[in-house]
Amino acid sequence: MLKDYIEKRKSTRKYDMNPLDEDTLKEIRQFASSMRPLVEGIQIDYRFASAGEVKNILPIKAPHYIIISSDPEDLYLPNVGFLFQQMDLFLSSKGLGSCWLGLAKPSKNVHTEKEFVIILAFGRALGSPYRDMSDFRRKSLSEICDTSDERLECARLAPSASNSQPWYFITDQDTFHVYRVETGTLRSMIYKRMNQIDIGIALAHLYLSYPKFSYTFQTDPKHIKGYEYMGTVSLI
Repeated sequence: MLKDYIEKRKSTRKYDMNPLDEDTLKEIRQFASSMRPLVEGIQIDYRFASAGEVKNILPIKAPHYIIISSDPEDLYLPNVGFLFQQMDLFLSSKGLGSCWLGLAKPSKNVHTEKEFVIILAFGRALGSPYRDMSDFRRKSLSEICDTSDERLECARLAPSASNSQPWYFITDQDTFHVYRVETGTLRSMIYKRMNQIDIGIALAHLYLSYPKFSYTFQTDPKHIKGYEYMGTVSLI
C-alpha cells in the first residue's frame, strides 16, 4: 500500500541516467490515470519528458520527468500537489527515486497548453530511495496542530519546499481545518506558490492513510492572523 512508503520515501537527487524500461514506464502512466484529485473538475495536463526537455537551476538531473500544468482555477496548486504526491509514493513503492523540482521549467521547445505548475523528476536512484524514521527532520506534532493529534503524523512527514512545512491544523471535533503559514513579503515571493502545492502534498498523505478522507472548502472560515485557510478535512 502506498501509505507504507510515507515513512520510507526521501527526495532523490542523484540518479542512474539510464532510462527505465518501457514496461515500467507503461505502469507509471497507467497509475497516473488513476490518481484521485483533491478538487473535482480542475483540468490538468501532464507529460513525460526526458532530460533535454527540462531546465533546472539546481544540479539535479534525472532520466525522466513529469511536466505538470493546470487550468489556474481556485485551489489548483494544492490539487496538483495532492495528485502527484500519490505518484511520488507510487514511484517509491516501485523502488524508484523521485524529487519535486520547484526551480525547474520546461525547455523552450516544450509547449504546455495550460499554465505550467511544477516538475517531478524520477528514475533509478544512485543509492537507496528510502530512509529510516530517524533520518526525518520535521516539526513536532505540537508545531503543526493545536492538539498534537497523532492522526496527523503522516501529514507531519510530508515533503515541502526547503522543508518549510507550511501546514497548520485546527481541530474541530472530528474534522481538521487546514491553514497555510503566511510568510514575509520577500520569502512569500519565493515560496507562496510552492507552499500551496505543499499543502496538497500533506493532504495526499492523509488521503492515503485514511480511506474515509474527505475535503471541503468553507466559504466563511475562521480567520487566524498569520495563516491562510486552505480547506477542511474529515478522516472518518
